[in-house]
Amino acid sequence: MKKVPAFGHSGFLMESPAALQTAGRRGPTVAAGLLWLAAGLSAGYWVLLAWGRTPVVPVSTLAQTPLAADPVAVARTLGSVPSTAAPAAGVVAAAPPRYNLLGVVAVGTQDGAALIAVDGQPPRPYRVGASLDDSSGLVLQAVTRSAVRLGPSLGVPATVELTLPEASTPVS
Repeated sequence: MKKVPAFGHSGFLMESPAALQTAGRRGPTVAAGLLWLAAGLSAGYWVLLAWGRTPVVPVSTLAQTPLAADPVAVARTLGSVPSTAAPAAGVVAAAPPRYNLLGVVAVGTQDGAALIAVDGQPPRPYRVGASLDDSSGLVLQAVTRSAVRLGPSLGVPATVELTLPEASTPVS
């Protein structure tokens, strides 16, 4: 026989008469709570949205000015002083005055890049294998620590060698 708790109270929560009556009806209670939560969040969203609105102000557009690179600063960054290319000693001919080597980035013997000014134009970076310009047909063949070799293609002997100018020591 089951003992009935005195005065309708029990030490365990689920043994009370009120808990036993509502235990099967929790679904509607949870659903109502979720609906009220959604309604409150929706109302809060719209209040914050209306509260945070400001009048639309057109943004003035500034004219885009093209960025101009300073060739002297780029050359100084790459570790050279801009000047005319010194004649190379060796089997290749002297560099034509239309090419000016301003900096090199040598990665091993077969890879790298050079900063070369062509015909007094601002210097441009060229990777090994890149053509300098269409009129001469010269290709950057190799990059060393202080010089580059140019030729008609990668597999043939170099026809032009450009060397970096000697770095002048600053007077203090």
